[in-house]
Amino acid sequence: MISYSSNWMGPISKAWCDEHGDYWSGGRIDIRDSSKQGYDGWDEYAVAPMHGSDWNALSDWLDELQTETLLPYKELISQFEKDYGKAISWAADKTEKL
Repeated sequence: MISYSSNWMGPISKAWCDEHGDYWSGGRIDIRDSSKQGYDGWDEYAVAPMHGSDWNALSDWLDELQTETLLPYKELISQFEKDYGKAISWAADKTEKL
């Protein structure tokens, strides 16, 4: 069985926050395959900064998610947005200072 969890890693740079605003989160999705031994069952996906409320919802959703096979990143995000009922607000999509 494959499980997923979020790992918050930023943004931490003050300059980035000055440019984009404070309420953004990003990091990675940690992936663990319990059918494999040790690090063979570990993987991760990098996640660009998104609005903090979306990150929190994604984190909660990942905590409950288990799959038989590894979901590709785009499929994972697409399924989350479908279940969440809206698209993630990515920092890269914002052209103005918040």
